[in-house]
Amino acid sequence: MEIRDRYLSLDVFRGIDVALMIIVNTPGDHHTTFSPLLHAKWHGFTLTDLVFPTFLFLVGTSLSFSLRTYEVAGQGAVLKKIFKRTAVIFLLGYLLYWFPFVHRNEVGEWAMNPLNESRIFGVLQRIALCYGLGALIIHFWKSKGVIIFSIVALLSYWAILVAFGDLTLTGNAVLRFDSWLFGADHLYHGEGLAFDPEGFLSTLPAIVNVLIGYCAGIFVKEKGASFETIAKLMMAGAALIFCGLAWDLVFPINKKLWTSSFVVYTCGIDLMVMAILLYIIDVLRFKNWTYFFEVLGRNTLFIYLLSEFFEIMLGTFSTHNENLHEWAFLHLFKPWAGGYVGSLLFAIGILLLCWVVGYWMDRRKIYVKI
Repeated sequence: MEIRDRYLSLDVFRGIDVALMIIVNTPGDHHTTFSPLLHAKWHGFTLTDLVFPTFLFLVGTSLSFSLRTYEVAGQGAVLKKIFKRTAVIFLLGYLLYWFPFVHRNEVGEWAMNPLNESRIFGVLQRIALCYGLGALIIHFWKSKGVIIFSIVALLSYWAILVAFGDLTLTGNAVLRFDSWLFGADHLYHGEGLAFDPEGFLSTLPAIVNVLIGYCAGIFVKEKGASFETIAKLMMAGAALIFCGLAWDLVFPINKKLWTSSFVVYTCGIDLMVMAILLYIIDVLRFKNWTYFFEVLGRNTLFIYLLSEFFEIMLGTFSTHNENLHEWAFLHLFKPWAGGYVGSLLFAIGILLLCWVVGYWMDRRKIYVKI
């Protein structure tokens, strides 16, 4: 992502989000995790449910600064950049779920992970598709098209979920469509059945998170970090939160289905947080606390991948019938900190390890761009 010509508050916002993402993804033990750091079981909302849509919102704000730079080079350059970045991020996400490509079988021997059972969609794949489709919509349809697409996408998704199933885990249209399109073996099974919370159909409303982030970025870029800008962002955020909560009465807020009410509600919160950070950092110039998050915000995608790499490697290798993740939590954190606090401290340890790498990169001006 571009680091020039951008508000410091947006880097900090991005850094805060990736820090939360690492903490919620790498607890010492999911069974002893504080409830705000867990996703809602189905309908409902927790702090953790805000992390991923915020990342997409910030992809949109980055587009507001970077896309116009690419457009100066002509349409060919823009399309090449969009398709290349989409393909690379999608491929990284796919390889991440296949990684480390081997596992121990029933007799303790190393065997290749079967490619025909690997998960196709996931977090990075959704980021890739939302970035790519969002960038194309912005490039070809401009601001008016962005607004029209957002409204149509959210209303259409609502209609699809109501018309072709119910809003239960076992009977929803997302599960039915993705199972038909990809087959059960290529979907996420963490819910106890083949259901992918980052599947293909539910990507449609997720694109809107990117588009609203883009609109917010354009507004800030054009108007500057003034009191008027901050007030309007706050009012827009409050209006979207109200609309999301009202919509929740008939179309529940649900992160795993990525319902339209969830999109509106999370974008409202993101606008409010953006306004607060703009006020604190870019208006009051209170910056003494920001560098920790700046480091994370300048190499966001790389640091996220690094955290997943650490977590996968800890879960792959074993010692004394425990994988390294289990051993570290049970022997280094739980005995003195307890289950819940120890689980949180384990995740913070992974975060700090990633931060040290990010700090080293930042001091040497190394910024990984795709």
